[in-house]
Amino acid sequence: MALLESFYESIRELLPTGITLILIILIVLAVRYFLDRRSASKASGQVGRQLITILLSFIGLIVVIMVIPDQFLSETSRGQLLSLIGILLSAAIALSSTTLIGNAMAGMMLRIIKGFRTGDFVRVGDHFGRVTERGLFHIEIQTEDRDLTTLPNIYLVTNPVKVIRSSGTIVSADVSLGYDIPHDKVETVLKEAALAAELNDPFVFVMELGDFSVTYRAAGMLSEVKQIISSRSRLRQMMLDKLHENGIEIVSPTFMNTRALQVNKAIIPDKSNIQSEINGSATTPEKIVFDKAEEAESLEKLSGKYEEAGKEIESLKAQLKEAGDDEAKEKIKNQIDRLEARRIRLAEYIKTRNESTK
Repeated sequence: MALLESFYESIRELLPTGITLILIILIVLAVRYFLDRRSASKASGQVGRQLITILLSFIGLIVVIMVIPDQFLSETSRGQLLSLIGILLSAAIALSSTTLIGNAMAGMMLRIIKGFRTGDFVRVGDHFGRVTERGLFHIEIQTEDRDLTTLPNIYLVTNPVKVIRSSGTIVSADVSLGYDIPHDKVETVLKEAALAAELNDPFVFVMELGDFSVTYRAAGMLSEVKQIISSRSRLRQMMLDKLHENGIEIVSPTFMNTRALQVNKAIIPDKSNIQSEINGSATTPEKIVFDKAEEAESLEKLSGKYEEAGKEIESLKAQLKEAGDDEAKEKIKNQIDRLEARRIRLAEYIKTRNESTK
């Protein structure tokens, strides 16, 4: 008994500090749990959770220092410790302004600007791919090789970001042909190739008059931007086919000078009767290459539906207060119940999808 009393006397002065520390930990965990539950209905939200957790942890540290008893930490030492924390924080901000803090500020700036979203095609410098994740310090894109590339937010702020619009983009391909071929004939054939590649509003540019050949560019509008890789390849295939069908050789004079050919020999392959299995395939390369980006975009759309259902519920609740007869109220209540059940299902489904992609 005496041992317990001695132990109690030794820790009694630290009990307020210990209780404060436990309360702070519980508050941080509770807030984190609430934010995780709330973000289960969203494809994003990581930035806000990180900022709030860091802020609460820092405030908790200051509170713990303030409640430590004087016999364990004098007022002078407490003031020196708080001053030290302030100096370290200032030094961290100064030294990390171009890295950690810089990326965080750039991340918040990108959120405010809303230049792109998850699932969009972006090109930054030499990097091209679809956005799979947007965080406080970086974004992640999935490249044409199905690899994942992480780009710091400060890199995106200091470099031009090219975003392919979801409403459509221009797909083009270049080809060099001889001066002996009339340009109007070439333009007609290349427009046919663009139409055969399922591009809208095709057009042709003369890009360069070289020493030995003329460079043409065939282009057209692609409405379904998710198929951009396949469309680029398909356009080049159609250019080959249409030029060969119209008796136009894709060779340069230097090629003729370096190989011994018959005078009337045309460099055109024989027409193949074998149908391409790739064109008839139900699975496009983009579904394999950008699988994570597709998943992220799908989650963001589901989150949008979740938010829309919440707004509709709020609108119905306002109508419920103004409803006069019981029949109208009952009808509105049924609509609210259905929407709330739908939100619960969406939240559970989004949470399951989020956990499966981690």
